[in-house]
Amino acid sequence: MKKRALVTGGAGFIGSNLVDQLIADGYEVAVIDNESSTVNEEFYWNDKSQHNYLINITDQRECSKIFSSFKPDYVFHLAAHSRIPVAIKNPIESCDVNVVGTCNMLQQSREHGVKRFMFSSTSSVYGLANECPLKEDMPRDCLNPYSVSKAAAEELCKMYYNLFDLETVIFRYFNVYGERQPLKGQYAPLIGIFQKQKEAGMPMTVVGDGEQRRDFTYVKDIVKANILAAESDNADIIGEIFNVGSGVNHSVLDVANIIEGKTKFIPDRPGEARETLADLTKSRELLGYKPSVKLEDWIKSYET
Repeated sequence: MKKRALVTGGAGFIGSNLVDQLIADGYEVAVIDNESSTVNEEFYWNDKSQHNYLINITDQRECSKIFSSFKPDYVFHLAAHSRIPVAIKNPIESCDVNVVGTCNMLQQSREHGVKRFMFSSTSSVYGLANECPLKEDMPRDCLNPYSVSKAAAEELCKMYYNLFDLETVIFRYFNVYGERQPLKGQYAPLIGIFQKQKEAGMPMTVVGDGEQRRDFTYVKDIVKANILAAESDNADIIGEIFNVGSGVNHSVLDVANIIEGKTKFIPDRPGEARETLADLTKSRELLGYKPSVKLEDWIKSYET
């Protein structure tokens, strides 16, 4: 009998890549997405999934119907308001989706016998107060509604494990890039913006001095971490937080130089960290996670 996986946000950038891999690995997959992302130019519904649902994760009644009929073994919860500027403009909606929506998914999982719940959080919870490399046990320093909402959702995941024995695993993703990365609007991820600007014959817009450093993480490494967590028989991963990054960082100017195009400097954005870099010790030791793709190699292959 096939293992059954429910993926929220499964028509988006990271989620659709995860859905594809789960189906390739022999899972039966259900997808929940409401196509609300403001940075996606298109959404990616996998035709091989017979269970695609265009609904909001805060809708308790509809979500309960899906859980009751599909009966997932695993839930991969990626659906979120996932951009800091969007959350700053509308903190109530971001908290509704990221906190209430996550609580709904956890409660549905608890009520319907889900074996394990994988939650997608963010390295943004580390804020500005911590020195790199960033370790999972460092104090959180949430500076905006997005990181606050994700930190609250992390606590819900821990609580559902400790109080209700629902197995949860929390991931903190660093800057994700790769196939199907969002390209729309000024708040799309950096690499997608730069590539789109170059293709259009426009200069790449570098924020501030361009010396900010980021740990850029390939999307299929994110996918791999999720599946490793679902399939692991290591009890020590349950209720834990794991960084998912590359373990290497690059400056914004480094990325512009790899892509090779003209640049244009624009004003700095306040409240953003100067550097991010994931410490992967815990992820390597407990999950067996190992990043597989170097940023410069992927960019060169994308351009050829």
